[in-house]
Amino acid sequence: MKGCANLFADLPAVASEEIFTDLFQHKSLRIERILSQGQSSPDTGWYDQDEHEWVLVLQGAGTLEFEGGETVTLQAGDYRNIPAHCRHKVSWTDPDQLTVWLAVFYQQ
Repeated sequence: MKGCANLFADLPAVASEEIFTDLFQHKSLRIERILSQGQSSPDTGWYDQDEHEWVLVLQGAGTLEFEGGETVTLQAGDYRNIPAHCRHKVSWTDPDQLTVWLAVFYQQ
């Protein structure tokens, strides 16, 4: 068994681009840390994933936009489950502070 790790270790002072780090992966489960600061998804296109995604904001804030027009802003502690093939994107992240996301991708 490997030692412990910390989600807040090695955070950059400023994130000039989004940083995706796989923390754990096993069969039908993947856990990823995402760091954002002012970045958003491209204007065109949507995430359309084969996996379900449970996402939690640990620090900062970000807004998710869904293809049907729904938007939801997540602050620290807020989470959302996104079913597979629910088309969505990140339309805003806080430009003044680092946003730390924890994304859990899973299959049923």
